[in-house]
Parts: sequence; C-alpha cells; structure tokens
Amino acid sequence: MSTLTKILIVLLTLSSIFLCGIVVTYVANADNYRGKYTDIRSDRDASEKKLKAKTDEANKYIGEKQQVEDKLRSETASLSAKIDKLEGDLGDVERERASLLAQVESWTSITKDFYTTNDKQGTLLQNTLDELKRVQAEEIKHRKELSETTAQLVEKMAIIEQLQIDTRRLLEERTELQAKLDSFLRPAGKTVAGAVPVTPQKATPVAVLRQQNTGAEPATTQISLKGLVTNVDLGNSLVEISIGAADGVKEGMKFYVTRGEEFICDILIYDVEAEKAVGLLDMVSKEPKAGDNVSTNL
Repeated sequence: MSTLTKILIVLLTLSSIFLCGIVVTYVANADNYRGKYTDIRSDRDASEKKLKAKTDEANKYIGEKQQVEDKLRSETASLSAKIDKLEGDLGDVERERASLLAQVESWTSITKDFYTTNDKQGTLLQNTLDELKRVQAEEIKHRKELSETTAQLVEKMAIIEQLQIDTRRLLEERTELQAKLDSFLRPAGKTVAGAVPVTPQKATPVAVLRQQNTGAEPATTQISLKGLVTNVDLGNSLVEISIGAADGVKEGMKFYVTRGEEFICDILIYDVEAEKAVGLLDMVSKEPKAGDNVSTNL
C-alpha cells in the first residue's frame, strides 16, 4: 500500500470523526432548544391564564360594585326626596306653630280685656294650647325622622366610599400582577398583552406582531423557504402555512403569498409549531386562499 493511500485513509477517518461530532452537537442543541421553548411557552400560557382569571374576577367585582352603587344612588335619591318632603312638612309645622302662638297671644290679650268671660276664653285657650302641644309633638317626630334619614344617607355614602377604595385596590393588584408577568416574559423577548375589557376589541394584526417581536427581524432573504397556504381566517386576519420550525420557520419572518405570477399579500409569522406556522396578513392586495404559494423570496 502506497504512502499516499495511507494518508488519504487517515484524512478520511479524521473527516468522518469530525462530521460525527458536528452531527451529535447539532442534535443535542436542537433537542435542548426545543425543550427550553416548550418550557417557556408552557410558563407563558399558565401566566396568561392566571392573568385572564384575575382580570375576569376584577371585571366581575367591578360590575357588582357598579350595581351596588346604582342601587345606593337610587336609595340616596329616594332619601333625599324624603328629606325634602320632611323639611317642607317641618316648615309647615313651624308656620302653624307661629300661627298658633299668635293665636295664644291674641287669646291671652282677650282674656285680660274680657275677664268676665274668663271661663269661656279659658276653655278656648286650653284647646289652643292642646293643639299647640300636638303640633310641637309632630314637629319633634318630624325632626327625629329627619335625623334618622340623614344618618341612613351618611351610612350609604360611607358604603359607596368603601366600594371605591376596594375597586382601587383591585386595580392596583391587577397592575402589579401584570408587571410581574411582564418581567417574567421579557427575557424571552415577549411582552404581556394588556387587560381585555368585558367587550374585547380587535387589535391591528401588524401592531400585535410589533408588540410581541421587539428584537431584530430574521434575515429571511438569506434563506429560501417555500410552502402552501393551508387555512385562512379573514375575520381575524390570520393565515396558516404548511411549513414550521422543522423547516426553519421562525417568529417574525415575512412570507410572500403568490398565486401563479400574481402577488396576493404578505404574512408576518408570530406563532410557529413543528409542522406548521400561523401569521398575520399585511400588504393585502387580494384575499388569500388555501393552496396559494408562500415563500421567503419573490
């Protein structure tokens, strides 16, 4: 066997060992990154569910608080009307009392002037005094009712103030939980979505993608990926394609949708699975359909 042959055999053996090491390293790193991705995604989903539950609880409590406030306002208005009526009745009683006092003074003067008719005037005066006492008793009763109504009004106002304090506390707890979730997701390049109202509103697809991907967009022009549109949800501006992470698709990539030689739209990828990916519609010239071609390069 010649020296050249031996050298070639040695070089071939070293090249095989080197290639085996590269393959082993690639497989180990791929499994490791896939496991990290799965763990981070599971933690994110759990955190989002917890945030949604807290948000629903806060919205429910706010709705109940609003109902209580409306009821208390209705009762307050009723009590205010009752107070106004009692104050009006009190004014009438005071005027009647003043009139009766004037009558007492008048009858006293008459008694002095007509002492001979003292018995008759005395009886009339006594009746007038009894009526005065009755009016004074009614006045005391009305004052007591006014005091009770005022106390009830103060109590209702205190309940409303306590409900407002509880609402502020719940909003602060929700803000703190959202900040913790945001700090947990920030190392993974994610941000937590804002709180969803009772009647959710649709966000702009491109704005959602920009909120989720704060880093640099992958250079898709350096690779050539091709696939097909498998599903279209025009209501939510979502498109599913037939290639995924196993084919090299990453979040933030831009794909071009074509039908023959005709440009249809762009797709901005935001969710990637092993065999498929989901993206948001952008630069739409025509509605995409299942079966349209997608590629990273036109």
